[in-house]
Amino acid sequence: MKKHFSLAVIFGVSFMSCLNAQSSWSKVREELVFENPPFQQCHASTMVETSGGKILLACFGGSQEGKPDVDIWLTSINNKGVISEPKNVATGIVNDSLRYPTWNPVLFKAREGKLFLFYKVGPNPREWWGMVKTSENNGRTWSAARQLPENILGPIKNKPVQLADGTILSPSSIEESTERWKVHIEKSSDLGQTWQMIPVDHNSEFDVIQPSILIYPDDRIQILCRSKQGYVVKAWSTDGGNSWGELSNTSLLNPNSGTDAVTLKDDSQLIVYNPDVPGKEWFNGRGKLRVARSVDGQVWKDIVTLEDGTTEEYSYPAIIQTKDGLVHISYTYDRKNIKHVVLKPNLN
Repeated sequence: MKKHFSLAVIFGVSFMSCLNAQSSWSKVREELVFENPPFQQCHASTMVETSGGKILLACFGGSQEGKPDVDIWLTSINNKGVISEPKNVATGIVNDSLRYPTWNPVLFKAREGKLFLFYKVGPNPREWWGMVKTSENNGRTWSAARQLPENILGPIKNKPVQLADGTILSPSSIEESTERWKVHIEKSSDLGQTWQMIPVDHNSEFDVIQPSILIYPDDRIQILCRSKQGYVVKAWSTDGGNSWGELSNTSLLNPNSGTDAVTLKDDSQLIVYNPDVPGKEWFNGRGKLRVARSVDGQVWKDIVTLEDGTTEEYSYPAIIQTKDGLVHISYTYDRKNIKHVVLKPNLN
């Protein structure tokens, strides 16, 4: 492609400016994860990078969301794109006569090396409880399941972040029996041994769940939340997540569907979301799926269209950036499969 800029302009642009001038992103790979799914339906995928560039991906799967046979399934994708056979890694079995569905797995790897698999067990999102398994060998084997402390649910849908001082912030929320939704942060300073719950504007009129956490260069932290009010909703912290300001709308539409977001190596932010408004049914508005980018958490610009459907369901995305700079996205593909997409920035 011809360049219409003078050499002086080109050489006068810093590397960081080039990163911030990204004008387009391209799909370098996309695929359905399960060739022969061992379940009728699946949903709520999560990803993490482990050693050697391998991606671990988990989701819940069974006959139908909320049924007792819904378990957590785990697969891996290596750096050559080879996908392993899925294996069942967590169930909601309580005893020989009682079994509950599992929900919303979240994979997270701490800098110290420990790998966490958080998930929920229970009859529904108003009565579920948090569970966790850990692995010391990148997911080859897992510890026994352990229930999280009372009033600690773990990350509800999206991944925790680990701050420079080692603190882990886990994005969480509750769905009350009164139909009120409230977000909060669960903080651990001892690598997940103990947790502290930090509320986020619980007096707000917004109904919000499933936050994701973004980190900014000036040490501000932002959450982006699913809401019932037609927009992705945000809040900010200026003290390491120990307290939070008021919830407020972003410019991003939200049809009461889950999103996920990630802070990139160049300090910009990406969010994957359904650009629509709530419909009559909870599943309306999930046929289109886009990626938007921001440098300040205020102004967002769509950069990629992942799906442009109508009545299909492309929802509940997960997004990570791997060490090689590529961006990996997974999402529910019409409840029948999980789709995996890899994006690469094109620098001008």
